[in-house]
Formats: sequence, structure tokens, C-alpha cells
Amino acid sequence: MTRTVVITGATSGIGRAAAQAFAGRGDRLVLAARSPATLAEVREECRAAGAPVLAVPTDVTMPDAVDGLARAALAAFGGIDVWVHTAAVMAYGRFDEVPERVFEQVVRIDLLAAAAVARVALRHFRAASAGTLILTGSVLGHITAPYLSGYVAAKWGLQGLGLALQQEARETPGVHICLVNPGSVDTPVYRQAANYLGRLGRPPLPITTPERVARAMVDCTDRPRREVSVGRLNAVMRFGFTVLPGVYDLLVGPLMRRAGLCDRPVAPHDGIVFTPNPAGESVRGGWLPDLSQVVRSVGGMGATVGSAVRRRLG
Repeated sequence: MTRTVVITGATSGIGRAAAQAFAGRGDRLVLAARSPATLAEVREECRAAGAPVLAVPTDVTMPDAVDGLARAALAAFGGIDVWVHTAAVMAYGRFDEVPERVFEQVVRIDLLAAAAVARVALRHFRAASAGTLILTGSVLGHITAPYLSGYVAAKWGLQGLGLALQQEARETPGVHICLVNPGSVDTPVYRQAANYLGRLGRPPLPITTPERVARAMVDCTDRPRREVSVGRLNAVMRFGFTVLPGVYDLLVGPLMRRAGLCDRPVAPHDGIVFTPNPAGESVRGGWLPDLSQVVRSVGGMGATVGSAVRRRLG
């Protein structure tokens, strides 16, 4: 079944991987993000995969921007079957040292913009008595970690919003709200984050791929589920946070400083919280090795060793 899929936050990380995954199915795509140049790149990637694509540069925090995006989707394809919301930013730092304007913008993008998307999407879905809204949450919507207070607050809020919308959706058969909650993912968001902590952030191990999260999103369009957790340790962390809160609080600070931060020093900066950085946008963040490159490297080394052995034996 071919669907019309709107993806907000489509130029990087999970959003870009989702665009590629839906394009591979031949779905009709409406792609939105703040960076027009990168959005054009993703549009061409998806067209090359055979998908009809409309790219609409959009800042989801601006008044009426989400309504305008929906109107563009309806004008191009006549309806909206799925809306995938992935747009998010992060800011590292102690709560009292992160500028107020940065904290508020993180919450505005990560929570209030998601609410704006949900409001518009559900209005169209109710009118059609069908549709699936997929919200990108986080394991940090169930647990907490220091130095990410704005992101944690927003994701806890998004979790609550998603659950409330799921309860309301029981009154509208055919309309589904799915929460996809990843753990650590190999995306550029950590390098692109605002930082007032003095050390570069990174995803703590174990790290999953954005493509795996995207596959979970695609699966939700075929088999809608209330919540999908993507990450091998998500359940363990949630168990520790809930059942052993004293132990969790004792360990989470040292673990965050050791596993969630690099030794590389960084000066205070706003990252992409207010302005996109097209140069830093890609599917992967470089935290995991490119397995195809590893295979090629191993194959190359094998050929080199084999050649050397043959010369020696000859």
C-alpha cells in the first residue's frame, strides 16, 4: 500500500534515515526541515529511490508553519496518511549555566513543536477517520541524566503528551499515535548540540543505528503500537531508575561524565538550537564504524597479505 508520509526533521539523523526507508517502499514523501540546501539533497536521495517527493523548508517553531506544511502536502498529494515527527535539538550543561533562552528553545523545538505537529496532523486524521502519527521520544522520556535538563524535560513532556493523545484516540478508530523511544543513536545531534559544559557530548554505549530506528517507524505504519523501545539497555535503565532510584542516582552522574562526554574541550556555543548547520547534517554521526568500509578495509588487507605471501613463496 502506497502512503503519503510527512516527515518533519528530515535532513539529519533519524529523520533522514526515515525518509530513505519510506522512499525505499515507494511512498509519497513530504519532507520538512529548516535547511533548504540539505533538504534538497534528501529530496534527490529519495527521488533516486523512486519515491515522489515534495520538499518544504519549514521551521516548526514558527506560527502557522505546520499548517502551511499540511496545506502543501494536501495540494501535492491530496491527503496525509502518516506524519513522522523527528525534529529535535540538545543542549549540554548544568541547568543553572545553560542560558535561559537556550533552555526554552530546546523545550520549544522538542516538545511544543511536536504538540503543534500533533494538533495539525490529528485534525486531518480525524476528518479522514484514518492516519498514523509517529512521535520520536527517547529513553530519556522515562529516565533522567544530568547535563541535559532541557532535553530531558521536553522528552518527559512528549511522553506524557503522547500517552494522553493515545487515550483520546480511542474515540477515533483508524487514528493511531505511536511513540518510538530510542536510546543512544549514531546521529550528528551530539556534535550539533549547544554546549555550556566544556566537553563534547557523545552517545553512551551501546549505540544503535538511525536506520534501525527508521525501520521501527516504518513498521509502525503497518502495525501501529503505542510504544516501541529501540535500544538494548533501555529496559535495564528504566528498571534501575524505577526500582533502585538511590543506586541509579549514585551511578548516573559518574557514568554520564565517563560514557556520555568526550575528553575533547569545547567553548560555549549555541549549536543548532537557533540556526541549522547544513555542514553537520547527515544520517550517521560517526560514532559507529562504517561496516561496509571495514569490510572493504579487511578485504584490502587480506589481498595485500595474500600477495605478500605469494611473492615470498614464489
